[in-house]
Amino acid sequence: MKQPIKNLFGIRFKLVFLSSFLLVIPWLGYQYILEMEEYLQRGQEQTVLGTAQALATALNERPELFNEGNYSPARRSEDLYVYPIFSPLDLDDNSLVDWGEYQQYEVSYDHRNYLRTPLNPARYYKNDDSVKFKNMVGEYNGSLYAYFKVIDDSLVYRDREALSLFRNDFLQITMLSINGTGISNYVIAPYGPEPIYPFQVGDDYSNPTYEPRITGQWYELDDGYEVELQIPTQMLGDRLGFTIFDVDDIEKREITTVVATYKDANSDRLGSLRLPTPEIDRIVAGMNHNNSRIQVVDLSGRVLLTAGDIQSATGLELARLPKEAPENKYWEYVQNQILDPLYYQILSKPSNDFIDELYSDVTREGAHINSALQGAPLTQFRTLADTQTRILEAAYPILAEGEVMGAVVVDQNMNGLRTFRNQALEQLFTTMLAVMLIVTLGLFFFASRISSRIRFLRNQAENIIDDVGKVKNTIVPSRSGDEIGDLSRSFSNIVERLTQYTNYLENMSSRLSHELRTPVTVVRSSLENLSMQDKNKESAVYLDRAEEGISRLNLILTNMSEATRLEQMLQTSEKEKIELNKVVNGCVEGYKLVYKDSCFESDFPDYPIYINGVPEYIAQLLDKLVANAVEFSNVDQPIMIYCRAFRDHAAIKISNAGPFLPEEMKERIFDSMISVRPQEKQRQPHLGMGLHIARLITDFHGGQIRAENRKDREGVIITVVVPLYYN
Repeated sequence: MKQPIKNLFGIRFKLVFLSSFLLVIPWLGYQYILEMEEYLQRGQEQTVLGTAQALATALNERPELFNEGNYSPARRSEDLYVYPIFSPLDLDDNSLVDWGEYQQYEVSYDHRNYLRTPLNPARYYKNDDSVKFKNMVGEYNGSLYAYFKVIDDSLVYRDREALSLFRNDFLQITMLSINGTGISNYVIAPYGPEPIYPFQVGDDYSNPTYEPRITGQWYELDDGYEVELQIPTQMLGDRLGFTIFDVDDIEKREITTVVATYKDANSDRLGSLRLPTPEIDRIVAGMNHNNSRIQVVDLSGRVLLTAGDIQSATGLELARLPKEAPENKYWEYVQNQILDPLYYQILSKPSNDFIDELYSDVTREGAHINSALQGAPLTQFRTLADTQTRILEAAYPILAEGEVMGAVVVDQNMNGLRTFRNQALEQLFTTMLAVMLIVTLGLFFFASRISSRIRFLRNQAENIIDDVGKVKNTIVPSRSGDEIGDLSRSFSNIVERLTQYTNYLENMSSRLSHELRTPVTVVRSSLENLSMQDKNKESAVYLDRAEEGISRLNLILTNMSEATRLEQMLQTSEKEKIELNKVVNGCVEGYKLVYKDSCFESDFPDYPIYINGVPEYIAQLLDKLVANAVEFSNVDQPIMIYCRAFRDHAAIKISNAGPFLPEEMKERIFDSMISVRPQEKQRQPHLGMGLHIARLITDFHGGQIRAENRKDREGVIITVVVPLYYN
């Protein structure tokens, strides 16, 4: 009988599968939050445009704020245009990487900018580019920043034992004092690549005084050096110049070349600083918009003012609730180590660690600015390259006497809105995961309970009948009032009635045998009495037929009671150590005498095989199997009897050449009252009890018996396997 295929889609799987449809609920919540984000985004867009409009309204009809004289590029070669810088600069990183795109606006100075000073009285002029430099000046948060890229083929540092500041390469800063009364000179002459130590000196470079307000760094390069410095704007007037002094001979230490940003060190020839007017700063500061980046541009798109920082301009600020109690550390671990990595496989986590290249430029451009400069306000979204950060931009025109003078540009990043969306989605997902987990676990345990009850009922049903077909157990009725309990009680009732009927059938043979023996004895005695009287030839025939019928009936009764008697005897029999091959060999020798028309071949080992059993029952077992083999063997075909010992068991095989055993009878042939003999070949009554008795004896010895068709030829092999004897 084939085992049924295990069902992989059990009750638990089906319930868990159906509960997975609860995922539709967080999906609907996700769609709702995305829709809400769209509405908030539109609201933020209107807010940004309103901010730009308010600032533009405050700047309207103020043409003096856009005076060309305040914002035009440097008109003289010595003038210095100060570019607005939008983030702090690191003066200690040994490079100019912080200046980024600003370096494209640097100005070059070479031998054409040669300056005569008292330090080179010979008026020596080197008409080459052995010394030249590039300069850039910017302003951020009340400080003036500048850098110098100096090409110098022979770098000479200050002698550590000398007191003079001018017998080496050095940088000189010349500025008009803030009150306009005079010119101040500051010298930077390092001992090597190190932080700078500026000294204020007189016109003849005497009386050096350390100036701590000027800070910076001197870097040495393969072809020269770089200098970065920071000057507070409180020190500056409206005139400024820089000079590079070069010394080539380390022994003589004489100034050979001087390259400067100006022609002469007087108040008229020093360069002017082109700084925006502070009026726009005051107007924008009065609006007090700290959560946006605000820029004012003129008609050319040049940035005149920047307020705020794009990284912190999130627009939407989330209020943080005060913590009433510390979070549970276990929940915090689950949140940080499990849930957040899972959520952010889907969500994009906003980061303020980004750089807006357009924001760093000194000019701005874009469709919204072009539209505003043409008189039409516009908002747009822009995604930064290589990031997922979106920028919301709004531009509104500034008007004066009906003409566009410039535009107010208000920018915000969308990280605040994305953070709000992510927090809402995290809370939604966490809540739904908790609900789904509870529901799924509840359904799982409910399904497990149902499955366990069904499996328990199945196991009880499988254990009702043993391998030989006897009813040996029953089903314990469940006290539960549901359908499974009702099914259990129905099965219990069915099994009880089946057990009663099976017991009736099992005992029927012994009852019939007992009840029929008396009438059979009466009939036999009557026939014997009749045979003692005078009888004619015709009555003798009928008497012989009656005697034959009584003998057959008596044989049937004997066979019917044989199995019952054997079962009773087996219950009281005791096993002993016996030599199996000796018992089998003795039986085979007897079969050769009994079945003279049959040929027997045996195969026994030379070593003894011991089992724990009863010799008489083993012999009876062999009698039944050999009688069955003889009856089904073909004429002149040998019956093979084989006996061997293996690891922990002994095997006896009896094979004959004859008809195959039907496939459907291989498992049932050892049952009671089962026979496969054709009716026309039965010479005496057969009730199918022989092989049933053989199985009873095998079970008594703790073994197994099976029948199978031969593979080498037509025939059947019956195998008996019993355990070996162990001390």
